[in-house]
Amino acid sequence: MKKLLLTLAAVSLLAACGKKEEAAAPAAAPAPAASAPAPEAAALKVAIDPTYEPFTFKTADGKPTGFDVDMATALCEQIKRKCEFVEQAWDSMIPGLNAKKYDVIISSMSITDDRLKEVDFTDKYYNTPSRIVLKKSIKFTDIASLKGKKLGVLKGSTQEKYALGDLKPAGVVVNSYDAQDQVYLDIKSGRLDGTVADFLEVSGGFLSKPEGANYVLVGPDLKDPKYFGYGAGIALRKGEDKLKGELNEGIKAIRATAAYKTMADKYFAKYNIDIYGE
Repeated sequence: MKKLLLTLAAVSLLAACGKKEEAAAPAAAPAPAASAPAPEAAALKVAIDPTYEPFTFKTADGKPTGFDVDMATALCEQIKRKCEFVEQAWDSMIPGLNAKKYDVIISSMSITDDRLKEVDFTDKYYNTPSRIVLKKSIKFTDIASLKGKKLGVLKGSTQEKYALGDLKPAGVVVNSYDAQDQVYLDIKSGRLDGTVADFLEVSGGFLSKPEGANYVLVGPDLKDPKYFGYGAGIALRKGEDKLKGELNEGIKAIRATAAYKTMADKYFAKYNIDIYGE
């Protein structure tokens, strides 16, 4: 009996030793974490004065349009941000920028030494001269022949600076307005004899319309940097060097393709002028 028990124990031990141990299944690898979508760049808030046809104005349904608006939209595409247009009265443009109501001004703002004391600018994106506009019935020979005449100008503009600096001392009555379209309304009503304005703006926004039929450009091109600066640029707050660099690269990229000429021709082809200027 004892021998039998020993034999059974030996058989059991051999069976136990001969049994293969099943390998444990490897632990499942952790699923890779889902990558978070890249945050969308904040919209670029662009200040405009929509009373400056054909550079910046509104369509019949109230949408901003014009060369400045098209340029802003093209630049936003270049820097991969969405444009958000903010309407602002002209003479409070720079204070609003420095108060951070918007990021940039793209509204035909000339780069001048005085403005550079308050804000920074990109390179120019166009440069056109200004002109004096008068009733055809007024005989113009020189500035002295304007003595006693009433001219309207946009408040805070380079044209206002010129009118106050050169015309007012010659006896011209200079009236300043919050918006350029207000100037044209007062010309139409007979309260003004003319204006000083950007050549292309006054040609497209006034002289080409019925109310401008009795008015004409007089005198030479006005482009003295002391008054009119160095072309229209994009104004931005001082210290925004990264944004300034991106916008400058954007301007170069647009200028390097047919896109710039296409935008310019849309509004100015009939004037046969290179709006980029000297």
